[in-house]
Amino acid sequence: MRLSRNKRPLYVQVRNILRERILHGVYPLGSYIPSEPQLEEEFQVSKITVRNAIIELVQEGYVEKGSGRGTKVIRNTSASKLSKWKRFTEILVEQGHTIQKRVIRAEVVPNVEGSVPYRLFGDRCLCIERVYDLDGSPYIHYTHYLAHQAEGLDLSELNEQSLYEWLEEQQIELGKYKDEFAVATAPETARAILTVSNDLPLLKRSRYSYDVDGTLIEYSEGYYHTELHSYVVNYDG
Repeated sequence: MRLSRNKRPLYVQVRNILRERILHGVYPLGSYIPSEPQLEEEFQVSKITVRNAIIELVQEGYVEKGSGRGTKVIRNTSASKLSKWKRFTEILVEQGHTIQKRVIRAEVVPNVEGSVPYRLFGDRCLCIERVYDLDGSPYIHYTHYLAHQAEGLDLSELNEQSLYEWLEEQQIELGKYKDEFAVATAPETARAILTVSNDLPLLKRSRYSYDVDGTLIEYSEGYYHTELHSYVVNYDG
């Protein structure tokens, strides 16, 4: 894997990828991440780059280094700035599942007049379409709509990185979001990817994400194939 040669330091990119793999169960709790030489070869970076990435993961509490024993995963949950509750995907990973993300497309598109993206962002916006696989089966189909000024940015790292962390790296600090849930029939593209029948109703989540000044940054629609797994929310004190 070759990293993006953008303004972000390489060790930050490696750290973000490893952290997302931990959060999505690629490196389960109690397991060991690949050795430093293996990571150097995978990412085509120097020894110091890998070591700095691991140092940050240690400081964040995700891994611990043992003399002669490798680097062990000791935590697989994140601390969200927007909520103290665990992310849905983190709950699935805790239950022993593996989550893998795939970017289907990322491009500036014209919005259909009268549609929600048209009403929110005007005639054009950045559209990012992603799929989450649950244990190898398509489970969630997301379509994200963002402000047009994001055009031209390198989006390849979204396969391995959280969308909201990526936004923060673009100097966009999110302040709050609002979720709306409904039961709906998914669009044809989503139905084909999730391999569901045309008349099967799915759980639909619509999300509105705002920056700290209250400006709408992102609108997204997610369709969940809940026959594979129910949507879960844990309310811990």
